[in-house]
Amino acid sequence: MTLQFREYQKDIAERAAYKIIEKGMVYLAMQVRTGKTLTALLTCELLEKKSVLFITKKKAISSVQYDYALMTPAFSIEVINYESLHKVEGNFDIVICDEHHRNGAFPKPNVSAVEIKKRWAHLPQIYLSGTPTPESFSQFYHQFWVSNFSPFADYKTFYKWAKDFVNITKKNFGYGDVSDYSQADEQKINRFLEGYIIDFTQEEAGFKSKVTEKVIEVQMKPFTYAIAKDLATHGIYRGKTDTILADTAVKQQSKIQQVFSGTCIGESGNAIIFDLTKAEYIANNFPKKRLGIFYKFKAELDALKQVLGYKLTTELDAFNMEGFQYIALQIQAGREGISLRQADYLVYYNIDHSAVSYWQSRDRLTTKERTENTVFWLFAKGGIESKIYNQVMKKKNYTLTHFKNDFGTKNTKQNNQTIREARLVRAENLQS
Repeated sequence: MTLQFREYQKDIAERAAYKIIEKGMVYLAMQVRTGKTLTALLTCELLEKKSVLFITKKKAISSVQYDYALMTPAFSIEVINYESLHKVEGNFDIVICDEHHRNGAFPKPNVSAVEIKKRWAHLPQIYLSGTPTPESFSQFYHQFWVSNFSPFADYKTFYKWAKDFVNITKKNFGYGDVSDYSQADEQKINRFLEGYIIDFTQEEAGFKSKVTEKVIEVQMKPFTYAIAKDLATHGIYRGKTDTILADTAVKQQSKIQQVFSGTCIGESGNAIIFDLTKAEYIANNFPKKRLGIFYKFKAELDALKQVLGYKLTTELDAFNMEGFQYIALQIQAGREGISLRQADYLVYYNIDHSAVSYWQSRDRLTTKERTENTVFWLFAKGGIESKIYNQVMKKKNYTLTHFKNDFGTKNTKQNNQTIREARLVRAENLQS
């Protein structure tokens, strides 16, 4: 198979190569499925690099290796995931950071950003992301900080940078005021970044894909609603073999969301699977379709395995070989860097609180040739999922404040006696 680059990929690669020569870096802000990986690899070839380090997510490694093998360039490549950067050995001519927005944590840099800066800040760098700043323009600082050639190099720390680029405010979280650095001056930042970023959209690439979303409300078992009600009202559910404790608002939010999909982690630390309604709906209503299934909590994967059995895989390579009807991916792990083009539909077993997860994961079916993408959301009737959905659709995260407003949860301190009993159960489980 001979690889044919699209004309826009050739054009962007040439522009990117000149920017690296001029500035030591380039940011390819190309929307999903427009071919960021191949464009970056072509840029390295145009620059006549001999050795490339490509950093990505673990789930995307095989996809990058496939593109490299298809291209057969003259340079060697090492593809590594962000969590394994400490294992990298050898010398490289250039570094490619895929899904680079993940290195945009603030006010302090995350572990991978620190490692990249420490080891490869002196090298030319290519950054890839369809969503460079999903939450705030303040995410740009550490994404460029990893390079010695950063346009913000005069600002040695985020805090110094923020004094000039951020409207710093205060937020109260109950235990005191905390500085909020999210209100960045976008116009001023854009002036600094002019010439470093190449933007490219699906529309410019000629994509005509349409995403159709269908929400399906399923009636869960009465038992499920009874557990959710006890957790919302009392902060505790005592079963015959285990106890579910939700003694803080954060735990209430998590436990209630788990319960509405039919699973939960008890005080014993074990996963409890008590309602397979969603998994059974998938098996009964998509009998001849190949599905990409997104789940949120680990026990949900166990529920899917119970119902779908040997037809289910969690490995993209296996799914692409058409040996399996279903592939199950955790939402945050599978939302970036992979293509589910072999699937007929996407089905969500649950939903993530993050707006980034919503917008990125729902695009996993998209290709230039595909005009229709259908996404199904399985929500418990009367559950929490639809409330989360209504927020993330508006590009807003579902927060603890939203949860409290939606469920009117009571102060669990009113239930000190039952909570003390549940903690005794926890202590007994730890000792046994």
